Amino acid sequence: MDTNRLSKTITSALNDQMTKEAHASQIYLSFGAWAESEGYGGISNFLFRHAQEERNHMMKILEYILKRGAKVKVTAIPAPPSDPRSIHDCFEKVFEHEVDNTKGIYKLVNMSHDEQDWATWNFMQWMVKEQTEEETLAMNLLDKLKISGGEKAGSESLYSLDRDLESEPDDAKLAQDVTADNP
Repeated sequence: MDTNRLSKTITSALNDQMTKEAHASQIYLSFGAWAESEGYGGISNFLFRHAQEERNHMMKILEYILKRGAKVKVTAIPAPPSDPRSIHDCFEKVFEHEVDNTKGIYKLVNMSHDEQDWATWNFMQWMVKEQTEEETLAMNLLDKLKISGGEKAGSESLYSLDRDLESEPDDAKLAQDVTADNP
């Protein structure tokens, strides 16, 4: 008896997104190792935590594919990009990668809508919210760096950012959670 409830195109796209999440984890891991080697232990810790978060996203997709009766296909992931030139460059690359990842999520949302696969559409809504949070977090970091001088941020500003990221929460306040009483 065939228990698969995913189309071939949705299964393929989910497997592709699972690989993108694994790649994202490797990028954060690589950038975290770079930050540590540059003496930024707080930034490194932040990036390592996000490497694990991306791996968790990968596992959510893997589990979803299995729970829907489809076949998981684990493929090789691309190597992470070269080391950043600076902390500013690091977070610009993180933001760019998150935006690219969001495009993959949106593709899946559109496909599931077009195929009227409401279970997948519903599953992907969590991913949409998560990507909104990831992009917001990266934009907030870039804003902090911009205030600190951007690419020319001084050592005091970078030291402060490093200390902040060591203990800063891994999520961002989203627009949909804001009210007039709690902006």
